Amino acid sequence: MNNPKPLLIGLTGGIGSGKSTVARIFQILGIPVYFADDRAKWLMNHDPILVEEIKKEFGPESFTEEGLLNREYLARTVFSDPEKVKKINSLVHPAVGKDFKSWAEQHKSPYLIKEAALIFETGSNKSLDAVINVSSPLKIRLARILMRDPHRNEAQINQIIDQQLPDEQKNELADFVIKNTDNKLLIPQVLEVHRKIISKL
Repeated sequence: MNNPKPLLIGLTGGIGSGKSTVARIFQILGIPVYFADDRAKWLMNHDPILVEEIKKEFGPESFTEEGLLNREYLARTVFSDPEKVKKINSLVHPAVGKDFKSWAEQHKSPYLIKEAALIFETGSNKSLDAVINVSSPLKIRLARILMRDPHRNEAQINQIIDQQLPDEQKNELADFVIKNTDNKLLIPQVLEVHRKIISKL
């Protein structure tokens, strides 16, 4: 059966789960990947409508004199307040959704992947055909993040983890689960998911 439009597959996982590594394996298989969190950062600096909305909501200090997002100011005044985090997400997520839609229209592939930390949390799974969760034990994730991000401490990492659904819940909601533990190889698991998605076409 010929699919005129590619299937849209979400790829998620808690911070430190290894979802970026899994995304790169899919890229090696020739599958285009949209990195939502990277695009969100880009849009917050370059999408004029989003820039105006952020300034209106959080003040002109949200941007530096050079016109770039003032991450230090936002970390201090926004990211420590759950209500303000909800507000900024409500501005950024629709912009990312729109950007992903136009990106997807430019690609011809059996399926496309949207890699994002918050897929179930934002409800964006509703507009996807299936979701893959990269699952990894909390202890391993913490060790990975502390090694990878020396600028973060354990309290900051736990704050990020608290904003994400627990792994067990994501595993239940996901269509596919890739286990990233010390005794599980990633490549065979990715190949198996790839095969299953292709067989859906």
